[in-house]
Amino acid sequence: MIHNIAHGVQAFTSNAFLVDGERTVLVDAGSNFDAVAHLREETDTLDAVVLTHTHPDHIGNLDAVCEAFDVEVWGYDSAHPVVDHTIADEEEVRLGDRTFRALHTPGHKNDHLCFLSTDGTVLFAGDLVFQNGGFGRTDLEEGDRDLLVQSIERLLAEADERLEALHVGHGPSVVDEPYRDIELAGQAARLY
Repeated sequence: MIHNIAHGVQAFTSNAFLVDGERTVLVDAGSNFDAVAHLREETDTLDAVVLTHTHPDHIGNLDAVCEAFDVEVWGYDSAHPVVDHTIADEEEVRLGDRTFRALHTPGHKNDHLCFLSTDGTVLFAGDLVFQNGGFGRTDLEEGDRDLLVQSIERLLAEADERLEALHVGHGPSVVDEPYRDIELAGQAARLY
């Protein structure tokens, strides 16, 4: 089961997805809300926090979550002070009951990762792409439009029509033809 614990929160935050199962994981921690209370409504245990990237809106709740659940943080850049363990490009990671492949997708931020299930049906896209062809900002530090376009193109090559669910860093998840939303994001990013 995948549940966005930030759903309905009225604050500046990212989505924060609790993925239940064999390895119960929180994908991004969000910010500016009581993530621990929201997590405790759903689970008693948490095995890890996995980051799509380290922008403040995705990691603001990390300290509280890590302290409450005594968990460590996994992300692309272990030199970042909040990351305990590195996830390399192409590395397989267990989220819930599924295995996902990490895809290094810079452009929005240098340490950005997407996670595509090995069966190709579920994607955690962070801030690379959003619903209806939206895409991550490139005007922040480490933002690079050309790299973002290359990362979206990589995602298009790695994913395909089997994709059933696109979980994004902001806004609603996409379960109706999500691959099309990635295609639209690629087209839009190339136009700007």
